[in-house]
Amino acid sequence: MPELPEVETVVRSIAPHIAGRTIEQVELYSRFVTRGGLKKTARQLAGRAIQKVWRRGKNIFIDLDHGVLYVHLGMTGKLLWDSHPGKYTRAIFSLENGSLLYDDIRQFGRVEYFKSLPKFLQRTGPDALSLVFDEFHTRLLKRTGQIKALLLNQSFIAGVGNIYADETLFAASIHPKTQVARISKMRAEKLHKSLLEVLHQAIHHRGSSVSDYVDGDGEKGAFQTLHAVYGRAGQPCPRCGAPIRRIVVAQRGTHYCARCQRA
Repeated sequence: MPELPEVETVVRSIAPHIAGRTIEQVELYSRFVTRGGLKKTARQLAGRAIQKVWRRGKNIFIDLDHGVLYVHLGMTGKLLWDSHPGKYTRAIFSLENGSLLYDDIRQFGRVEYFKSLPKFLQRTGPDALSLVFDEFHTRLLKRTGQIKALLLNQSFIAGVGNIYADETLFAASIHPKTQVARISKMRAEKLHKSLLEVLHQAIHHRGSSVSDYVDGDGEKGAFQTLHAVYGRAGQPCPRCGAPIRRIVVAQRGTHYCARCQRA
């Protein structure tokens, strides 16, 4: 699933193409992706002027002159500028200067029109990039359970998924099964700093293309070549040389170094 760095990269790549443009025609093809009704949603979007493209966590919002177009990429969703429609194209937004396509093989994503920002945002935690340490620590003190499971919880912070939870915990030298209550303020500070550093570095490299992720211009990311632990089970730790291990935490495959990240 595309996480914060991938979604941020998509937003940055499509915004110059569509901001300030008008949606002339909308074609929607999937009731799994667009649950508000295909014809109704197409009518609501046609003729709307695009004002701004932004994101919170993994959620993409395209502000219109009336309402907002909401996009979640799910597991395999892609927003592609001026690409050719294909077998997995679920939506086409025709603008005066080109078209924006939404492709999704597994159809776990969402493309919806809302008259205002959706209420589920009230249940979503602050964006991981905007969270200062004091707020991060305050929120941490109110939680229990294993730290990796908490990082994956979008009501705690928004945007972190399996890749960047593993990479952040390695950078902070924290075992993924560590109980939140055992994390001191000093370790929490290191965790917060590591989270920001990992996310910013991933954005700099345009995200991780570990499967079929590409940005809005169809370009792959490069951060997967810099992963320290994620997807590297059995390979040597870049810090100490011990083999990277794979376990299951919060029902997710989890990669870590047993020597560098002690429980």
